[in-house]
Order: sequence, then structure tokens, then C-alpha cells
Amino acid sequence: MNKNKQKIGYRTKSIKHSFTGRMLTKYAGLSPIMDYINKLRIGDQLNELFATERSNATKFSNIQIILSILLASLAGVNRISRISNFTGDSLVQKLLNLSKNLNKDVIGQRLKKLGQRGSIIFQEYTFEKVKQWIRETGLIAITIDCDSTVQTVYGNQQGAAKGYNSVKKGAKSYHSLLAFISEIKIVVNNRFRTGSAYTSNGIVSFIKQTAAIIPEKIEKVFFRADSGFFNGELFDLLEELNWDYLVKVKLKNLTSLLLAQQWNKVSTKVSICEFEYQAKNWKKRRKFKAIRTITGYTEVDYFGEQQRVPKYDYACYCSTLELNAEELHEKYNERSTSENWIEQVKNQLLAGKTLTNDFNANDLLWQIGVFAYNLSVMVRYKVKKYWKEEHNTFRDWFIELLAKILTGSRQIKIKIYEKYYFRDDWENLERVLLS
Repeated sequence: MNKNKQKIGYRTKSIKHSFTGRMLTKYAGLSPIMDYINKLRIGDQLNELFATERSNATKFSNIQIILSILLASLAGVNRISRISNFTGDSLVQKLLNLSKNLNKDVIGQRLKKLGQRGSIIFQEYTFEKVKQWIRETGLIAITIDCDSTVQTVYGNQQGAAKGYNSVKKGAKSYHSLLAFISEIKIVVNNRFRTGSAYTSNGIVSFIKQTAAIIPEKIEKVFFRADSGFFNGELFDLLEELNWDYLVKVKLKNLTSLLLAQQWNKVSTKVSICEFEYQAKNWKKRRKFKAIRTITGYTEVDYFGEQQRVPKYDYACYCSTLELNAEELHEKYNERSTSENWIEQVKNQLLAGKTLTNDFNANDLLWQIGVFAYNLSVMVRYKVKKYWKEEHNTFRDWFIELLAKILTGSRQIKIKIYEKYYFRDDWENLERVLLS
């Protein structure tokens, strides 16, 4: 390099810091969501259902506690101690009209006091909201995907018990039941249960409750579930409701049944069959349809000679749909997306992640988490572009925004970084929510 040419210098600035910032928030996106909550009158309605008696010792209302948990779920905050800290955020305090952050002991005690009655009232309220949201979509035919999910616990929480747990074998857990409307991804019904509950425990009453939630304008319902819901009483009810269904078969003698069937080849690797069967305690025979797929070959000794024998993978279904086994298999596999929604409910909206030692308080916390998931879905449904995103992505670009809060002239304003990358999307969604 020519010595006469000037070089660009390198120098950094030393920056001092102090923990003296006030009226700051990292959740600026909660402001339009709270405006949307107020537009739906959720706060007012819940305040009527969970009225708080005024006394000298009562500093916070029930609705402030419930909404703080709801907003915390949307913001990705779990555990009561962290929710307490979350309510110290300047914007959260303004939105919930808090003079200071909620004490963690107050949150826990109030949830326990609301008890079983509180969880029932809250769930019945959310059912009405779900029914309203379904009506607004204009759907006349829906698919209900039903599944259960295990939530492992690491303490001695009331109602937690050992049961099937694929994540941590032998650990105590809760085993909740969920039913999604696939077309709009929302949870239409749910039930918080002990970990020892079998997958289909209470499924008949659960579906009766679900049927009551679905608006009258829905003309056709298709129910889909895995083998844990293979239940004759359930099929009787679904047929009585005139719902189509598709459920994977679970029988002890299923392998011998399938080996005895006549298989029709539909391709080089796939064969199908159908037959009628009446399981024990069933009122009638029902049609089963099965698919057999060659997954590979193995060498076996047959009277001293080595022969190449195919290895098969079987799947069998009980369904009212007029489809062959191969078509049913494809339709059944579509339900795998519901596992992604369950993951969002549990790990992105944190339902079941905040726990106390009281079963009914945990039930209410679970219900609030599920409602937060539904609220997130319906907010994103307003603009289909955002509806396709998972909640974590939505939270990253819409909710978690650093901002400074300004007060004056009886107004509260939020200043957000002017060159924020998703500014146009953010402002568009805010307009849609409040229009």
C-alpha cells in the first residue's frame, strides 16, 4: 500500500450504563392486542364473572390477575415468579392499571381461592367466545382433530400422577385432552386431567360438550383421531350426531385379523383390504379398511432354501367415509399438523407450564393458556399472511418490541424504533385489529 495514502482509522466508543431507565417496555406489541381484547369486551365480561370484593387488604382485582397471566402467555412468560416480574413492565402496568407489580404470593393465593368454580366459569366463558369466532369465519363444514397431550411435572402437584409419558418415563404428569377445528386451528374444547387418565377417558362426555359448543350453522362435522380413541361408545355417539369419523384401529388381535384378509394390490408396494368386524361390547359390526405397505425385504430359510420375503407396515382404520384404505390413510396423515398446534399450545403459549400445588388452580392456569393460544390464532386470522406463522414468530416480530412510554396531556404514547424492519406489517395488523 502506498505510504502516502491515508488509512481509515479504527476507534470505538466507551459507553457508560446505569439501571435508571424509566417508562420503558420490551412488549410494545401488547398495546394493540390489549386494545383488541377491550374491543371484544373480554376484560369487562371477565370482570363481571370474577367480581372482586373491595377491602382494605385487597390491592388487586381478579381480572388484573387473570389478564396478567393471559398477557404473559402471549409474551412467552411462565411461572408465577416471572409473571410477577412481568407485571413490573411499565406498559403492562399501564394496560392493566397496576400501581406496582403483582406479588407472586397474591397471584397463587387468588388462583387457589377461585378454585374449581373459577376454572369452570372461565372455561364456559371461553366456549362462548369460541362459538362466536366459529360463526365469524362463515364455515359450514369443519374437521375436528382430537388428541391428548402429556405435561410432565417435577414436583408434588395435586392431581399429577404416573401414567403414559413418552418424554420422561415414570415421571408424574397431567394428561390433557384437546380438540382442534383444523380449518382455523383453534381449540374448540379441552379438558385438564390427571396423568393416570387413559387417552379416551371421558371422551363421550367430552364430545357431547364439544357438540354443544359448535354453532347450529355448521352443517357437517368430520371427526379424526388416533388409535387411543378407538372406542365403540364414541362411535355410537358420533353416528347419533351424524358426524363422519376416521379413527385408527387398536385391537389386541389386529395382526392376526389382517393376516387372514384377502389383499388387493394397488401398486408395486401397496395393497389394501376391507372387512367387517364387531369388537367386544360393541352394539354392531363396523367396516374396517386396511393398507399394507412393503417397507423392505428379509432373507428366510424355507425347507433349506433361502427366500426373499417382504416386510410389511400395516395401518387399519374404522371410518364412515366412502373412501378406500389408501385414501383414508392419506386423509388420516393430514392430522399430523395438529401435533404442531399442540406444541404451540404447550411450548409457545406455555399452557401447563405455570403450576401451583393446587389442581384447580392449575386447571385455571391451563385454561388461560389455551385461551391465549386461541386469541393468538384469531388475531393472526385477521390477516391470513400472519395466520400461517407460528406464535413464536408472531411474538418475535409483533409483540416483543422495545419502546419508550410517554405520558402527558392525559394521553399515553409509545415511541418505537422508526426503522423497525416489520413496521409496515405491524401498523397494518394494528389497523385491521381495531377496524
